[in-house]
Amino acid sequence: MKNWINRMLSSADKAPDAAAGATPQADELGDDHGVQVDAAYYRWLTASGGYQAGADVEEHILDLVRTLAADPQAASGLVPRIPELIPKLLRDLADDDVSTGDLARQVEQDLVLVAEVIREANSAYYRPLQAVKSLDSALMMIGQNGLRMLLARIAFRPLIKMADQGFARQAAPLVWNQSEKCALASSLMAPGLGAGVFEAYLAGLMQNLGLVVAFRLAERAVESGKIPGSSEFGRRLFDVSRGLSSTIAAHWEFPPDVVEAIAGVGQPDASPLAQTLERGDRIAKLRLLLDAHVLLEDDALVTEGLNSFERRCLGKLTDLPG
Repeated sequence: MKNWINRMLSSADKAPDAAAGATPQADELGDDHGVQVDAAYYRWLTASGGYQAGADVEEHILDLVRTLAADPQAASGLVPRIPELIPKLLRDLADDDVSTGDLARQVEQDLVLVAEVIREANSAYYRPLQAVKSLDSALMMIGQNGLRMLLARIAFRPLIKMADQGFARQAAPLVWNQSEKCALASSLMAPGLGAGVFEAYLAGLMQNLGLVVAFRLAERAVESGKIPGSSEFGRRLFDVSRGLSSTIAAHWEFPPDVVEAIAGVGQPDASPLAQTLERGDRIAKLRLLLDAHVLLEDDALVTEGLNSFERRCLGKLTDLPG
């Protein structure tokens, strides 16, 4: 795990669309903006499986998640480890001298990966003037850092989708969609906030892992296939499950700044990476709410809650490949 992460970090360059010198400013709605976005997102996420639970039930679930977050061995045992993904390709990605042709020859050995790379190059993130159809052209478009992010996303995908029954199974695709969008939004926000691009991407992918585990714990503790649906419970669940994600990330030897950022979201002394993750998470949630027509483009949560740079990031999340 440690070598896998280090190889991917060793030559991480800037995001392809990072605006040089752009420094995102605080949103106009202040701290209340995040609370409102979380509430709307949680209500939408739990629409099919939420129910009115008593305070004792809610506290019991939150205590279960906190207890697990304090036990790294048990927490990490509930999810499979990230696999060593295409080792030779990752080693070559850390080599600045490797050519696009060399990468293409390795990628073309896996037809699924070829399709993923071409689909990535044609996404709204890169916005090619003409459809990209060849692997060589796709690799030229996304670059080494784009390929690095794509491989990380492929490696994480089965972790978020591990739930096999009940509400957790229904929610998993939505949570994974938000994770992908959060990772991308965070990587776009990172340069302006003084954070590492790939570290921000990793943090965005990792932060929801604890939430999926929390959903599974909740189902075992309460009604089958259900979860408390109140917005206040959702806000607290997001907080404690993020702590669980941080615990698992530390046990897997993720970079310390990524571990600390996941745990530090919303804290007064939050690091630049934690601030980046918080903003990326909020933008990603808004994108899902807009796509589901829960919010409209002219909603105050968008027009007043995001500055112009953040709204550009929101647009970049449209039609993100899954």
